[in-house]
Amino acid sequence: MKANSPSERLFNGIIKENPTFVLMLGMCPTLAITTSASNGIGMGLTTTVILAASNLMISLLRNFIPDRVRMPAYIVVVASFVTVVQLLLQGFIPSLYSSLGIYIPLIVVNCIILGRAEAYASKHAPVASLFDGIGMGLGFTLSITCIGIVRELIGAGKIFGLQVLPLADAAAGKVGYEPITIFILAPGAFFVLALLSAIQNKLRIGAAKRGIDPSNPDCGGSCASCGNTLCKGKEAAVK
Repeated sequence: MKANSPSERLFNGIIKENPTFVLMLGMCPTLAITTSASNGIGMGLTTTVILAASNLMISLLRNFIPDRVRMPAYIVVVASFVTVVQLLLQGFIPSLYSSLGIYIPLIVVNCIILGRAEAYASKHAPVASLFDGIGMGLGFTLSITCIGIVRELIGAGKIFGLQVLPLADAAAGKVGYEPITIFILAPGAFFVLALLSAIQNKLRIGAAKRGIDPSNPDCGGSCASCGNTLCKGKEAAVK
């Protein structure tokens, strides 16, 4: 996979450097708004749009922004896109706007967006920066949607607002699922994030022990016949 190609940038953001489970960035919205899968996918897609647009704009302006004022300039660019997206949500999707509330304007200081602006968009071409923003945004969306699904399912027996686990009804003598409401409260966010992070780390460690490089989608674990001397999996197998 060619470095800085669109496919490599998408894979990097979704798998290799997932902002939630690998880089542990953007924890404020991750923990606060994932009470349901709908909130997770809404915040994720909103952040994806802003990430892609701000990365593209900052990359286009990278040769014109003085180094000493680059962070204030990045914040101005991000804040402009956040304002546009906030007004669009308020006008066309008011229910999502109400659900996300204060966390929409707080996207301005989201570590994922400012981090990608500083680490990638300010140093690379516009097309690569655009796909880097899309990849990181999709990785963030996938992560917080998964957290929202688990929290909503355990805490309310629902997924995307649909009742998938029939609830118990003591008055009618109906036996069913008893929701564990702590999972849709603040502590539940920490429990689910820790659980999913542990599962992800377990899979990565297991792959490394089998000689597979998790960061390389083309690695099949056959280190003896691998011609890539820079392969992390091959180095681990040799050790």
